[in-house]
Amino acid sequence: MKTPAKTFQDLDVWKNSHAFVLDVYRLTATFPDHERFGLISQFRRAAVSIPANIAEGFRKFSAADKARFMNTAEGSLEECRYYCILAQDLGYGETVKLRDALDVIARQLAAYINRLRNPCFPLPASRYKEK
Repeated sequence: MKTPAKTFQDLDVWKNSHAFVLDVYRLTATFPDHERFGLISQFRRAAVSIPANIAEGFRKFSAADKARFMNTAEGSLEECRYYCILAQDLGYGETVKLRDALDVIARQLAAYINRLRNPCFPLPASRYKEK
């Protein structure tokens, strides 16, 4: 059994979503300049929202609060899924790797939310004191 997470940075779902953000920044750096305040800004904002909500939710006390932030991360993930389709269709770059990463993150988020809602599994130790 894995050791309970002590910080949000210990969560695999956060690690993968952070890596996704870095990949989005790399891809969008190649987009046309006229997209700076359009697709580039929107895509980056939605991507950053995924690990940011995971991090913020990690520190919430109740499972319901944690799950709410994870659900917000899921919404941002789906927004990014659309931006991948749009970028590909506009010819701004290949997004298969990004979409594959989103599939992994989506499964991890769903599993994390299910674990939060199932009291049989321990929650990450965000507010628990070491014994």
